[in-house]
Amino acid sequence: MTSRFAGVGAALSVWIVVVLAACSTVDTAAIQYVGVPRYAPTQASAVEILRTEPELAHERLGEIVMDAPVQPGPPVAEIEGRLRSEGAKLGADAVVVKVDRVQPLPGYGYGPWSGWSGDPIAGRKLAGVAIKYR
Repeated sequence: MTSRFAGVGAALSVWIVVVLAACSTVDTAAIQYVGVPRYAPTQASAVEILRTEPELAHERLGEIVMDAPVQPGPPVAEIEGRLRSEGAKLGADAVVVKVDRVQPLPGYGYGPWSGWSGDPIAGRKLAGVAIKYR
């Protein structure tokens, strides 16, 4: 009887590893605004990370969105590096962070041997606007 459930246990272990690995990735995407001119890419190391709109005249190029895990969370340097890299692809001089919050994500459940239960999980959501100084 034990061998009958051994395959289920192995499959469940693989599934858990896959889910946990998926939760530890940082997904980043840049979305250029419609009607905005395309600029040549800039050097990622030169792209500033700002928390407030600059007073200098600028043009908004597009948005950068990022989903990241909370536990364990990536280092701040990695998050800022990704924002710089995506902003540089749009030709940005800076990225203004507009949203940086932790929010609940769809949870995962386990069972049915001990009854269905689940644990809430949370993820970090960041959104910024890539800008080009005039």
